[in-house]
Amino acid sequence: MDHFQEIYATKAAAYEAMVATEDYQGNILPALEKIRPFSQTDIIELGTGTGRLVCMLAPYARTIRAYDGSAHMLAVATEKLAKMGVLGKGVETAVSPNHALPAPTASADIAIAGWSLAHCVGWFPESWRDEINAALSEMRRVLRPGGTLMLLETLGTGFETPTPPTAGLAELYRWWENDHGFQSAWIRTDYQFASPAEGAYLTRFFFGDELADRILRDQLTVLPECTGIWWWTKEDSKN
Repeated sequence: MDHFQEIYATKAAAYEAMVATEDYQGNILPALEKIRPFSQTDIIELGTGTGRLVCMLAPYARTIRAYDGSAHMLAVATEKLAKMGVLGKGVETAVSPNHALPAPTASADIAIAGWSLAHCVGWFPESWRDEINAALSEMRRVLRPGGTLMLLETLGTGFETPTPPTAGLAELYRWWENDHGFQSAWIRTDYQFASPAEGAYLTRFFFGDELADRILRDQLTVLPECTGIWWWTKEDSKN
């Protein structure tokens, strides 16, 4: 079990506390809505995690089916959705791997995955293309004609302009654009903390000592972050 797998299996509360401080300017939803409005759509989400996207989209969608391979992470999302009063009222959660979704073919207008597929580059260094292709195939399968596939992934935490954190991720993003025909854009999704001490505390377990120590050294209460968005429309591709 690697660093991130351990977090997703055992540290959902710490993860939720950290991401709750992210995108404090609210840039994600408007950027996604420019690609495809969510109002009265049927959405399938992969890699739901603690529910960052599903909770954001639930007020707009007709239905959302939110899936994650980690029951530990998904339990937090499910609790949040229950508190919102939307669970069971068009919003459902279920444990599922990205490559085998328990959803009918052509049953969604939007299939979305945030901060999920790119982990395959680290977890499956020899076969990440096969792993990600399997997930993309599932996303395409569940889309109706004219449906939109959306992916969100990191383009650098601690950076003000897009900077893929690893060479492997840079290769992945080129592959999506050059081989899969994805369009792309990027936005800032900065973190905002009550204090540098809080920032270091919230981020150290996930990003490591170097970034946390920088937050303390530079006395940061806003940590810059870039996020990439990739999308593909079913009717516009022969894949």
